Amino acid sequence: MVAYLMPSGFWRRLRLALELIRFEHSVFALPFALTGALLAVRESGFAAAGLGAKLGWIVLAMVSARSAAMAFNRILDAGFDARNPRTRSRHLPSGTLSKAFAWGIVAVSSAMFLLSAAALNRLCLLLAPWALALLFFYSFTKRFTSLSHLVLGLALGISPAAAWIAIQGSLDLRILWLTAAVTLWTAGFDIIYACQDYEFDASAGLFSLPRRLGIARALWVSRLFHAAMVAGLAALVSAFGLGPLSLAGVAAIALLLIHEHRLVSPDDLSRVDAAFFTVNGYVSVLFFVFWAADILLLSRGGA
Repeated sequence: MVAYLMPSGFWRRLRLALELIRFEHSVFALPFALTGALLAVRESGFAAAGLGAKLGWIVLAMVSARSAAMAFNRILDAGFDARNPRTRSRHLPSGTLSKAFAWGIVAVSSAMFLLSAAALNRLCLLLAPWALALLFFYSFTKRFTSLSHLVLGLALGISPAAAWIAIQGSLDLRILWLTAAVTLWTAGFDIIYACQDYEFDASAGLFSLPRRLGIARALWVSRLFHAAMVAGLAALVSAFGLGPLSLAGVAAIALLLIHEHRLVSPDDLSRVDAAFFTVNGYVSVLFFVFWAADILLLSRGGA
């Protein structure tokens, strides 16, 4: 019934807005944030008050923060996107959506993020502006540092620590193993994605590891980051005394990352999209499935 009451133009603009912020890619970081929340719930003996509402606010905070960051990035990069053959058909350079509309997404999403943080606890609200600042700061980094991939990684990596704080109201340093793992995972796959723009980045004066090191060496750095990610997850299993399902999840992720790196080579980048979007989507979802099963079934059953 609601669909009939809304004008067709509304649904079109909503679809375009979701495309602008690549809404479906929320799957990358959200499972790790929810894992951080579940680890915090496990630590409290599965007795966290108002858990359902807190998880809802965490999801809203994650999605709204990412939406604000993506829209801001599209605005800031619109000029470069218009010059890059790979990205010139995006919504802003093509004129499909206006910058004013994108700024509206930034404003609304930022407000929703701050509202979500306030609904969780005081510490979340105090940290929320700093989190937004980091997310927005990333969009500038490719203009002056080849380490922009790690900044993007940290922007996603803080999500499990933030979810822990949302549940517990304080930070446990053990959860930073998961922050480190997500940071390295994200930086690794972002390096792979950046290989597509090696020539454009050089001509436009933008910074990336592929431009600085060459594609072959950059891919080796990506492999090292992903190996370190697996090591970080293993350390997290040990730190929290998790069970065999979590270890199985780490093994599954390791196999997926090996497959991801077999999809690309310095001489063949034709399957970057499969490596970036498909494989990493499986990494995040399977990680959550294995670890949630361990936390909710084995840990709770043994409690």
